[in-house]
Amino acid sequence: DVQLQASGGGLVQAGGSLRLSCAISGLTKPDHTIGWFRQAPGKEREMVGCISSDGDYTSYRDSVKGRFTISRGNAENTVTLQLNSLKSEDTAVYYCAASQSRMIQSSVGVATFYEFWGQGTQVTVSS
Repeated sequence: DVQLQASGGGLVQAGGSLRLSCAISGLTKPDHTIGWFRQAPGKEREMVGCISSDGDYTSYRDSVKGRFTISRGNAENTVTLQLNSLKSEDTAVYYCAASQSRMIQSSVGVATFYEFWGQGTQVTVSS
């Protein structure tokens, strides 16, 4: 079975940074997609960004472009989400998820594209 675990959340001041990690196990398909989503209280879950299995392709929602970076870790089973220049509106629970399909631009922003989800990690940005 595929399992994912998000970690690294915490409390940070506006303008600060956090580095989230997603530990992945059981994902054996060579073509897959890892996505990051977030959900703030009272709001729908939204895609933050995603990365292809080989790490060569990434996609981000407009509001985080230039501030957030997704990358494959040195370990093949780790994906990181670097959060820079954090704003109060970035406060949310952040989730990592996996799809056993390669990146499809029209689908990667849809939660149902991802078959496996990890537990979220809380990011709180104070002003």
